[in-house]
Amino acid sequence: MSAWDCLAAARRSERGPRAPFMLDGRRVGSIDAAGRLALAAWPQWFREEADGAWSMTVPRGAREAAFADVNAALRAEGLIRAWRDEPFALWNEDGALAAVIERASSRFWGAQTLGAHINGYVADATGRPQQLWIARRAWNKPTDPGRLDNLVGSGVPHGQTPRQAVCREAWEEAGLHPHELGGLAAGRVVELACDIPEGWQHEWLFVYDLGLAPGRVPQNQDGEVAEHQLLPMANALQRAADGEMTTDAALATLDFALRHQLLPVGDARRLGPVFEALLVAPERAEPFDRPIG
Repeated sequence: MSAWDCLAAARRSERGPRAPFMLDGRRVGSIDAAGRLALAAWPQWFREEADGAWSMTVPRGAREAAFADVNAALRAEGLIRAWRDEPFALWNEDGALAAVIERASSRFWGAQTLGAHINGYVADATGRPQQLWIARRAWNKPTDPGRLDNLVGSGVPHGQTPRQAVCREAWEEAGLHPHELGGLAAGRVVELACDIPEGWQHEWLFVYDLGLAPGRVPQNQDGEVAEHQLLPMANALQRAADGEMTTDAALATLDFALRHQLLPVGDARRLGPVFEALLVAPERAEPFDRPIG
């Protein structure tokens, strides 16, 4: 099995150093050189600190309106891509909500986002996974069109937990009903911090597993999946290792393979320590997957 380039991609940095972006004295993201140059157009809202960090000076009550104006202008300049009209939380370094922003803008601001994926599998009589459901992303998706993906994958919008988001997407992407999700099991949480075409991806990816009954065929509901394929496990893992999947999906698949001991022993020994360096400690991740209130 080949090198699983997703491990390197999860930490790839190609655009040079990024300056911390601060709100209320707490880091909420980072900005590259092009972003710093663009923000000079709003000296009333942004300033560069003596240590090189950039701060937004807008009071909390007016902050989201300011973000909306700035993001619209950055979109017109081509610095924000793949606009979604979807609210995402802007977390500070302490895990507190600092603002709500447009999903696509999170890559410009280098903001921490949350993602959630489901490895959908079919097991043998002993419970060992034998086949894996793989989705192909629709060809008109704004990011990674036509690439292979997990059975279900979702960004986590403001107001939802990763589990809530992935359960919602389970219907939209695969036609799975709530009663079919009772066996949804949490895997681990993987941190990506890397350059992507849309900007800087800083994401905590929550991985889940779901066993499906033999013969249960996923049916996409929202037009965002071109097809589903049920592949023998070795074939699915090889395609993930070869880079046919998105980086997020390949990492979720690798997490599944390592936890279920599906890789050759030599590959597991070689890849395991590298993968574990990407993991978020459970005590840090758990509060993000806990319903509010």
